[in-house]
Amino acid sequence: MTDSAPRFVAYYRVSTDRQGRSGLGLDAQRAAVRGYTESKGGYPPIAEFTEIESGKRNDRPQLAEALRTCRAYRATLVIAKLDRLSRNAAFLLALQESGVAFVAADMPDANNLTVGIMALVAQQEREAISARTKAALAVAKQRGKRIGGGPGPSREVAERGREAARSAKQYQARRRAADVIPVIARLQAGQPDISLRQLAERLNLESVPTPSGRGRWQAITVQRMLARATFAF
Repeated sequence: MTDSAPRFVAYYRVSTDRQGRSGLGLDAQRAAVRGYTESKGGYPPIAEFTEIESGKRNDRPQLAEALRTCRAYRATLVIAKLDRLSRNAAFLLALQESGVAFVAADMPDANNLTVGIMALVAQQEREAISARTKAALAVAKQRGKRIGGGPGPSREVAERGREAARSAKQYQARRRAADVIPVIARLQAGQPDISLRQLAERLNLESVPTPSGRGRWQAITVQRMLARATFAF
């Protein structure tokens, strides 16, 4: 696969453990996903994840792994059918916040914008609560009540803003490390003595994007990535 070739990660979802064991529904989802990826150049998904869930569960561990893999490889997440997920707020919100490109095989024009709209609908009640709170504060202000305190932003406030920006940048660096570390761990499997230079060569061979998205992996880049991964989120 060349650097310019499209990369896809497949995500399948079945509702019950029995359905997952039997493969009922999975074959059709895989066929739909493969049909889509073949239409985009014939490259199969670089990874596939299957979520076995019930309607009562909100956690999506396989989705989290799929999104992590997408970010690591700068890949597009592909699902078979959008209609089964359109009512799943947990899926939509995770997808919207992930920054991962997305496509549904049955509705390829339903892109990240479509998902964003669906997520907004899923958050309707939260937004309604926020609107009511703002309205109450506005009424209180009109009645002469002081909202907040002190004059304009102080040096302390400005410094807190700069610190927040630094923290956000550090968080993004650590999240990128968390996305790539599983790939590095797989490359290290069975080769405990593999060097940083060899790891960099393997990452380049697999076309894993660097943290900046430019250039090629070097031993020092791998070393910094491993160091960042030691930080807890």
